[in-house]
Amino acid sequence: MRAVIVEASQELTVTDVPEPTPGPGQVLVDAEAMGVGYVDVLTLRDDNEHFLGAGSVLGLEVVGRVRTTGSAVPEGLVGKRVLAQPDFGGYAEQLAVDADRLLPAPDDADPVEMVALGLNALVAEGALHRAEVAAGERVLVRGASGGIGVLATQIAHARGAEVTAVTSAAEWGERLRTLGATKIVDRTRSGPPEDTYDVVVDTVAGPQVGEYLELLRPNGRYVLCGGAGGVPGPELFAPLLGNFHKSPTLHAFSLISVAPEDRKQSWDRVVALVADGRLSPVLDQSFPLGDAAAALQRVEHGKSFGKVVLLPG
Repeated sequence: MRAVIVEASQELTVTDVPEPTPGPGQVLVDAEAMGVGYVDVLTLRDDNEHFLGAGSVLGLEVVGRVRTTGSAVPEGLVGKRVLAQPDFGGYAEQLAVDADRLLPAPDDADPVEMVALGLNALVAEGALHRAEVAAGERVLVRGASGGIGVLATQIAHARGAEVTAVTSAAEWGERLRTLGATKIVDRTRSGPPEDTYDVVVDTVAGPQVGEYLELLRPNGRYVLCGGAGGVPGPELFAPLLGNFHKSPTLHAFSLISVAPEDRKQSWDRVVALVADGRLSPVLDQSFPLGDAAAALQRVEHGKSFGKVVLLPG
């Protein structure tokens, strides 16, 4: 089978490698579509804690069908379409993954659309669920045109919130309105908006977190659920403590901390929203597996609206 290998130079090479064998508690998945995210960009860099090193395979989300299973795996999985969530190794035509890292995907669903939801939908839904967004509240989504942001915008709207979308490209404004945003802020032409919000969903982070914290209303909730802009520095504590009288809440939300059963419940809520027509996957562009480097560059340079996907073959 073919896999995308990270070279010592940080370049990517498509190489033939042996087919993996599932161990106890694992299954072998034939990939139909693989998700590309900003975390993969971080993983490729050797100047941060995410770096895997030469010889590794990127990729955290794959939609495909279970071919075989190892021992100690529940019956009935062979032939099922699933969303697999490996620790890494998703940029490959096949992967062995723990059975408890699988989520069911509808058998008649488009695998590209399923992976366009994937982990991004779990992050977006989990962040809004944790913030307990209610109907009538005002929600700001920072990084609204990214893979997480386009889904957070829709889910917040589905919850009955009034959504403001912050984006880096004015041409994406109308597309975000069709997803449920009522106001668009072009961050390249202005700083943070002057309005106030009950909830801020921040998929970017970086040094501007403090400025956006200032926008919270009394008892407001701020959820950090992405890091394309880098880890915020200690300067964020000044506005947090400076708004002590508002009783703000700051959440750092990572899927790494979410137990498999809680992921399953979140995924069920996502699938229900899709079935109701209140949530749609947003596909930016599909690339063949051999063009993984180009796909990553598109994500890294902020050229994508929604999800970038790799296809085997």
